[in-house]
Amino acid sequence: MIIDEIEIRVRYGETDQMGVVHHGNYALYLEMARTEWLRSLGVSYKEMEDKGIMLPVISMSLNYKKSAFYDEVIKVKTILKKQPSVKIDFDFEITNQKGELLVLANTVLAFINMETKRPMKCPKYILDLIPE
Repeated sequence: MIIDEIEIRVRYGETDQMGVVHHGNYALYLEMARTEWLRSLGVSYKEMEDKGIMLPVISMSLNYKKSAFYDEVIKVKTILKKQPSVKIDFDFEITNQKGELLVLANTVLAFINMETKRPMKCPKYILDLIPE
């Protein structure tokens, strides 16, 4: 299991008139967390795409527990529980500064060959960075 955590300060434009984060922004938070998870392994998403591999989201679920608010610093914990194959499956926990659970989420992404637009196995150079 590999875990990474990032902090995000909620910006004004991400909230409604009550200062509550709009639900659609959580997809962006998860993307930021996944990108940083890869970077923590030493994998740049841009370099991966330059090598002809993309990772589109094929499934996303979010379970909202509490609201996040304007100017709060939230933590997004990214968890990889199993070795990727053709797909890579992430769990997420989003908490506020008090440590209260705000959101539980999951995304599944597929490794896609950009030239053929077909699914492919996780590249060996990524698998080599993930302990079993």
